[in-house]
Amino acid sequence: MATTTFPTGDAWRPLALGRSIRDGARRLAELAATPLVPADYLDVFNPLRRGADLRGRVVSVTPETEDAATLVIKPGADWAGHIPGQYVRVGIDVDGVRLWRAYSLTHGPRADGHISITVKAVPEGKVSNHIVRDCRPGTLVHLEQAAGEFVLPPEGGKFLFVTAGSGITPVIGMLRNLFPVADSGAVRLERSADFDVTVVHVAPSEPHSIFIDNLRSLDEAGMIRLVARYDDEHGILDVDDLDELVPDLQERTTFACGPAGLLDALETHHAERGMTLLTEQFRVTPLVVGEGGTVSFLKNGTTLEATGDRPILEQAEEAGVLMPSGCRMGICYGCVLPMREGSVRDLRTGEITTAVEGDGVRIQTCINAAAGSCQIDH
Repeated sequence: MATTTFPTGDAWRPLALGRSIRDGARRLAELAATPLVPADYLDVFNPLRRGADLRGRVVSVTPETEDAATLVIKPGADWAGHIPGQYVRVGIDVDGVRLWRAYSLTHGPRADGHISITVKAVPEGKVSNHIVRDCRPGTLVHLEQAAGEFVLPPEGGKFLFVTAGSGITPVIGMLRNLFPVADSGAVRLERSADFDVTVVHVAPSEPHSIFIDNLRSLDEAGMIRLVARYDDEHGILDVDDLDELVPDLQERTTFACGPAGLLDALETHHAERGMTLLTEQFRVTPLVVGEGGTVSFLKNGTTLEATGDRPILEQAEEAGVLMPSGCRMGICYGCVLPMREGSVRDLRTGEITTAVEGDGVRIQTCINAAAGSCQIDH
């Protein structure tokens, strides 16, 4: 066990003097930087530092299919890690609007500390198309800590994964953690010895099948049993066919991720047979951004029609809402409140911030105006 020895007596004085000089320099820097503080400049030069808002820097963008790409991201120092199968909410600026989406993490913990997500562009999907077509290495994105209960039990067992399209993404993260691929091929680790895995993977066609090469290599190495189904070759999967495709279906716990139609059919199928099913699905909620809108203060019960050219803080106070505030200039952050859902516009920059239920977005009410209906937890 390592032992730390702390200096005592006169040996402590140089350390104390050094700390005093650093503290004094910091105070002088803060005075010189007013109304900005050194932390604002640190965000420019070291946005991934400990104590900053959690961000990540895109390291690489790798196409997987013609409409899907994998982003490798270096997360900030405060990233707490993840369990394979979990997802991360990513905030990315598109045309001046910060939008948040949830994406599964497609690797287990990596030696380099990086994380990865794989995004499939969906028709009219503003964020997914931007990431797949336009995102470049060096891009900064906002992150939340990993979340989700779609994870394997550590003790192992017999499992069936049913995935469709990009629903393979949380599953590939689990499989790569269980059966990593080295130069010599797939490796069966001691921790994976008690896992018996069958994967039924559905895609529109073989060229559109994300991670199919990775799945095949695991199948050929005997790590998993793969059942690949392509709509253009086999037709749409009928969940009743699972009894034939997976003869020991009743012995397995099913994990499923994919479109709502597939998950609904699986829930009915498994409920009728008394089988265990765990599902993962991300909700897509469109937001309409406009000038001004209805602002609801959920705990206070007050609702007001706010214009789009004045801060929410001022209009709320005029309506009789007791609001937290400080500098009223966007510097002190004394006015920050959680926005449960809605859209606001930064009156200084025109930047739009949006949120849906569960995003955990907080806004400065002194410099943001309503840009559509929004609900504030206050």
